[in-house]
Amino acid sequence: MKKQKRQCDFCGRPESEVGLLIQGVNGAICNDCIRMASEILDGVPGKGAKRNAPTKELKKLPKPAEIKAHLDQYVIGQDDAKRYLAVSVYNHYKRISQSIDDDGVEIEKSNIIMVGSTGTGKTLLARTIAKLLDVPFTIVDATVFTEAGYVGEDVESILSRLLQVADYNVAEAERGIIFIDEIDKIARKSDNPSITRDVSGEGVQQAMLKLLEGSIVNVPPKGGRKHPDQDYVKVDTRNILFICGGAFDGIEKKIAQRMNTHTVGFDSVQNVRKLDPSNLMQYIRPQDLKSFGLIPEVIGRLPVLTYLNPLDKEALHNILTQPKNSIVKQYTKLFEMDGVKLEIHPEVYDYVVDKALEYKLGARGLRSIFESIMIDAMYDAPSSKKETYEITLDFAKQQVEKNLR
Repeated sequence: MKKQKRQCDFCGRPESEVGLLIQGVNGAICNDCIRMASEILDGVPGKGAKRNAPTKELKKLPKPAEIKAHLDQYVIGQDDAKRYLAVSVYNHYKRISQSIDDDGVEIEKSNIIMVGSTGTGKTLLARTIAKLLDVPFTIVDATVFTEAGYVGEDVESILSRLLQVADYNVAEAERGIIFIDEIDKIARKSDNPSITRDVSGEGVQQAMLKLLEGSIVNVPPKGGRKHPDQDYVKVDTRNILFICGGAFDGIEKKIAQRMNTHTVGFDSVQNVRKLDPSNLMQYIRPQDLKSFGLIPEVIGRLPVLTYLNPLDKEALHNILTQPKNSIVKQYTKLFEMDGVKLEIHPEVYDYVVDKALEYKLGARGLRSIFESIMIDAMYDAPSSKKETYEITLDFAKQQVEKNLR
C-alpha cells in the first residue's frame, strides 16, 4: 500500500514545498498559512487585540502648573477645577510610571468627579487635558447604561469605546482617560428602598464599582450586550483614569439644607451669614452627592471632588473672544477661507452675552446665539464679491429676533 504524503490541509501543498508543517490530531497546517491567519486576525477588531503591542511613550509629563497654563489657553476661569484636575492627572501618570520599591508603598488611583451647571466647561477641561498628554480619551454618556439584562448598554461598553480610540491596542487603552458625562442622571430615584428595580439608576452605579476601582474586565470588542458565544478582550482598569461630570441640577437645595442646619450658639448664625447664596456649588461636599442619589460606594471611588463656578457676564465675554479656539476666531477663520474679512462691532459681543445669560445655557448658549446671527452672512458671503463683511448691533438684533423668536 502506497504511503500517503503529508500536506497542509489549508493550502494543499505537500510537506516538501513548505518550510514547516505542523501536524495536529486530524490535520496539518504550514508556517505560511499560520502567518496569513495571524495577519487576518490582526485586522479584525477585538480578535487580534494587541495586548503586547508596544505603547507610545508618554510625552514628558508636564508639571501641574504647566498643565493649568495649557488649560488657561482654552478654558476661561474655573481656576479651582483646573488646579484639582492638574494635580490629579499629574499624580495619576506618576503612579503609572511608579516602580514598587522595597518600602512597599503603592500609590492608589484618584478618580475625579466635577460638579457644575451646563455649559461651564466640564467636558472641555477633560478633552483638553487628554489632548495635552496624547493618551487615548473617550467621552461616554451615562444615560444610555442599564443594569445587565435590560434594554440599553452594559457598563463594559465604556471600555469598548476606549479600545476603539486606542486602535484595539489593549496596553495603550489601559493608560487612557474616560470621561463619563451626565453622571448625575444615574442617581438613585429615592433614598427609600423600592419593590421595583432601579435599572438605570442605582443598578448602573453598582455595575460601575469594579470599573472605577480597578479590575480585569471582559469587554465585548464591538460594544453592545454580552452573549455566551462572544469573544472578549480582557482590559485591566487599574491604570485608567475616570473623570465624571454632571450638572446635578437642584443640588444647591441639598447644600443649603446642610449649611443652614442650626446648632445652638452665636457662631452658627455667623457662619450662615458668610455664605454666598449666588454660588452655593463652592460648598459642595461628598455628603451632598449622597443626598442627591449617588451611592456611598461610588462616591468613595471618586475621591477628588471639584466644582465649576457659574459663568458671569465677564467670563462669558472672555469665552467668546479670548481662547485659542474661541467662537469668534472660528467664524473669522471660516470667512477667511472664502477670502472675506469678518468685522464684528464690539457691542455685538455684549448683546450676545446678555442673551446667553437670559437663556441660562452657559457657554453653549453663546454658540447657538452666534450661529443665529451669522447664518445669513455665511449664506451670502461665499457668493458675494465683498472683501469685508460687517456685523453691526442692529444686524445682530434683527437676526436673533428672526431666528430665535
